Amino acid sequence: MRKNILAAVVGMAALTLTSAANAAPITYFGENLTPGATVTGDPAAARADFLAALSGGVGTEDFEGFAVGASTPLVLSFPGSTGNIGATLSGSASVQSGGGAGRFATSGSQYVETPGGGDFVIDFGAPIAAFGFFGTDLGDFGNDLEITLTDINAVETMFTLDLNGTPNGGLIFWGFTDTSNQYTQVSFDNVPGGSDVFGFDDMTIGDAGQIIGVPETGSLALFGLGIAGLGFARRRRTS
Repeated sequence: MRKNILAAVVGMAALTLTSAANAAPITYFGENLTPGATVTGDPAAARADFLAALSGGVGTEDFEGFAVGASTPLVLSFPGSTGNIGATLSGSASVQSGGGAGRFATSGSQYVETPGGGDFVIDFGAPIAAFGFFGTDLGDFGNDLEITLTDINAVETMFTLDLNGTPNGGLIFWGFTDTSNQYTQVSFDNVPGGSDVFGFDDMTIGDAGQIIGVPETGSLALFGLGIAGLGFARRRRTS
């Protein structure tokens, strides 16, 4: 009898560990269709909630340190809990200044822009557990944004932001925190191609030692509860 009870306890513990390892990230999302080239409304609130879940030592890349027109690869650096975390942004992207056709910097005067249908990836030199960014002018030509997180076990978690019909000049914030998994790559796919140009700015990362809590707010979405217009999928990467 004791052996059976012990086996059941061990089995339950293993199930709990497996469930924790497979838990979905917690995401933060806000959208303002008419921001007037300023950070206001739901995106600002979503970012505030995201930052509230992190320690004050996290870093944000605002692309002000790059020459206008600089193209990939862009070498980035963020402060982690035990030292700097290096990163490389590669793919179809370049640093732009000012604003145009609805895209704008959410701080300073510079941001990263992808050409129509352009994709890029960010590879991290050490695992991260949180990532957030502003996006501008996404979806006004009918495209969506797919964000894929690749964890330390090469498992990919993909989120699809259905942005079709977003008017020129719209603003979003999207971010995630994850206390169960860590990630080495974030990819941005502008789908299905065509002429929809996207802008990105103020990318913030945190490692596992920089997550301090999860606020209970309207901008937070725990996957499994569902969000309109936001898809989620997980798969193991194959080489």
